[in-house]
Amino acid sequence: MSAVDVHAVVTGRADAPAVILSNSLGSTHAMWDAQVTALEEHFRVVRYDTRGHGVSPVPAGPYTIDDLADDLVGVLDRYGIARAHVVGLSLGGATAMRVAARNPERVDRLALFCTAAKFDPEQAWVDRATLVRAEGTGAVAPAVVQRWFSPGWYADHPEEHAYYQAMIADTPVEGYAGCCDAIGVLDLRPDLAGIAAPTLVVAGADDQATPPAWLQVIADGIPEARLLVVPDSAHLAPAEQPDTITPALIEHLLNQQEQS
Repeated sequence: MSAVDVHAVVTGRADAPAVILSNSLGSTHAMWDAQVTALEEHFRVVRYDTRGHGVSPVPAGPYTIDDLADDLVGVLDRYGIARAHVVGLSLGGATAMRVAARNPERVDRLALFCTAAKFDPEQAWVDRATLVRAEGTGAVAPAVVQRWFSPGWYADHPEEHAYYQAMIADTPVEGYAGCCDAIGVLDLRPDLAGIAAPTLVVAGADDQATPPAWLQVIADGIPEARLLVVPDSAHLAPAEQPDTITPALIEHLLNQQEQS
């Protein structure tokens, strides 16, 4: 399948290096809202909705990780960006890894949040895709949102539950299920050793969807990658702990850690 013209939003400094942000399954580009203002001070910020999410086109599934990688590269091409920092969470992190391995000339620095090189077990993704195709994305929204956040944050922010559940429930059925198809079969472990971009790997200490051990596999596999485990955070760690994560991300993208 060729790239589709996904919906993108570009803000920040037009004369600055570009950073592109890739969203998780069931979210939109709005999942990065907590990071955007700070990133805009330093970068040309490109956010987009993964195919089948938000207001992006919904081609027939199943999708593959290479389809999603093609879409990301297509966004860079659309805006004339030869090389960018690439940041992704969960499915977006897998997309970012695939681009970094397959199109290394397009990636400057890489940041991977709450993701995996292989999302086990495959049958769970087959089952989720089947459920969504039968009953809609609303059927999975409450349980998914509960896994997105640590128990303490979830209990203390009841007003946020409806917002994130609606984000998932509004995701087109075939877009969500098609991405489940891609997640179930992907295995990026052979790609890790070939990723040359300086990489920050971030895990939520309480993340049950992509546990810290899965992020350790990525950090061990990518040469000289750095792992940060963030306390009191789960799968949507950038939304839950922006005061910790946003400065760490900017430090990494500006190369301040290595220069200090």
